[in-house]
Amino acid sequence: MKKEIGIYIHIPFCIKKCYYCDFISFSDKKEDEEKYFEKLKQEIISQKEILEKSNITTIYIGGGTPSSTKSKNIAEIINTVKEIIVENNKNFKEIETTIEINPGTVTKEKLEEYYNIGINRISIGVQCVQDKLLKTIGRIHNYKEFLDTYLLARKIGFKNINIDLMIGLPTQTIEDIKESIEKILELKPEHISVYSLIVEENTKMEKLIENGELQLPDEELERMEYNYVKNKLELAGYEHYEISNFAQKGYYSKHNFNCWKQKEYIGFGVSAHSYYENIRFSNTEKFSKYINASIEDFKACNIPNLIKNIKEKDKIKIIEEIQQKEDKEKEYMLLGLRTLKGVSISEFKHKFGENPIYLFRKELEELINENLVEIDLDDIRLTRKGLDLANIAWEKFV
Repeated sequence: MKKEIGIYIHIPFCIKKCYYCDFISFSDKKEDEEKYFEKLKQEIISQKEILEKSNITTIYIGGGTPSSTKSKNIAEIINTVKEIIVENNKNFKEIETTIEINPGTVTKEKLEEYYNIGINRISIGVQCVQDKLLKTIGRIHNYKEFLDTYLLARKIGFKNINIDLMIGLPTQTIEDIKESIEKILELKPEHISVYSLIVEENTKMEKLIENGELQLPDEELERMEYNYVKNKLELAGYEHYEISNFAQKGYYSKHNFNCWKQKEYIGFGVSAHSYYENIRFSNTEKFSKYINASIEDFKACNIPNLIKNIKEKDKIKIIEEIQQKEDKEKEYMLLGLRTLKGVSISEFKHKFGENPIYLFRKELEELINENLVEIDLDDIRLTRKGLDLANIAWEKFV
């Protein structure tokens, strides 16, 4: 039986970096786009052996802003993957294939090309519906542009759309949250992701807050916002299945859900991460190094070559962690506690041959005493209080 894996493809280009963004993305590399996509194709081909012998279940194109580049570049990458896996009798239509898009960067022609090449899920970053607030966080679009993009995607035929929202933004009020949720619910997207703002180091947002130009809401207000969103979306029929994600029945994000289930994936592109054969590794974050790599450089970093060359420096791929069984068990608990269902005791036993209740008895006892975790017949999961204080629970398994 073939091993199931996902594919992640990183497109690092954007029009302008949002104030809160710390992803590897560039607004000043336009002249190198064609070269970058040539290298992406080379890297994908260099992993042909792994892709051919695997059952590809998901493809996720993230960034950056993938929709800021020409759609022909996206089509060429998808076709490169297709040539490898469809040869191997894989029906491409069965694969959940997602692309992240931002309003203000897509056209009717782009969306049509995405649809025609087999992309069947789009993720639109709106973040909020107030134009003033969008400017505050450095977004390049307004709400009308988002709405036009969404309605156009529906008209073209996309039947699986995610919308990204953010809470905990500077100057954002609970009334702003309510307005955003009400307007998004009117559109009936299949999936809604709701993220709390995290102020990352070396971002413009960090500088604005340090200089006193912006101020974050207090924790109590942010929790009120989160609980309002949770209750409102659940009442509207969305299942809260992961700490930040809500879906209509049958529309979980398969790619992300597989990651939370500790399933394997291969990443392509600058800074892309991979998890394969108990090894977590990543591509170089240096754009110039990536676009100047040869196909031999990519091949030299294949598993098992990557393991053989672990001590060599200056590689295109960098090993982050070679997991031992104990590492894998802890990580499985941490990832599982991101989901609302939690960790299945029977699945843990099947995967590792041990009972998590006994293996992590000390950690679980502490979390139960703090009312952060509960255990029923087969599941270990966060309580309602645990959802608010999830980081405390996750830290037990780091």
